[in-house]
Amino acid sequence: MANNVIETVAAGKPAGIRTIVAALNWFKEAVKKISSINVLRLFEDSKKSMKMNINIQSIGCMYMFYYDPKHKKTLPYYDVFPLIFVVDIYPDGFLGLNLHYLPPYLRAKLMTALYSIALKEGDMVKLQLTYQLLKGASRFRWFKPCLKRYLFSHVRSKFLFVEPEKWDLVLMLPTQKFVKQSEETVWKHSRDMV
Repeated sequence: MANNVIETVAAGKPAGIRTIVAALNWFKEAVKKISSINVLRLFEDSKKSMKMNINIQSIGCMYMFYYDPKHKKTLPYYDVFPLIFVVDIYPDGFLGLNLHYLPPYLRAKLMTALYSIALKEGDMVKLQLTYQLLKGASRFRWFKPCLKRYLFSHVRSKFLFVEPEKWDLVLMLPTQKFVKQSEETVWKHSRDMV
């Protein structure tokens, strides 16, 4: 699935244009959902209800959300609109694979490898993700700069679940919002890490 979409877009074929248009239309609707959230109301909600959006069943699923890092003053850069696969859950947050830390071509390479661990559970498709699996296989080597720890208390929106059939589309959207550095600088650091 990933190879067809990515190769079509990269080759500039007409179907690639349709794919980009479909991705942009999906994104417009997704932004409407996220931007309609009252941030003050979010803070009134208990952390427990916030956590219900991301839980143990979320491992291997893709999400987008707004994030305000706890240590933003000391971080060299960070993404305020992560696109993540949940890798693990903790009482106060979760471990996520933020694909924005890779340039689009390398996102596609990592995603192609990740499809090899996709599993259908009932009506749902998820990745069988664990940190041990990622670090144990060379085909996943691009995960290293993407692995980030997120705290529920610093999430500033609801979590937008990305349906598996939209993964390829959303993967290529330029939704990264890096603070303190340009995306080119972040992507160069990521390539250097691997």
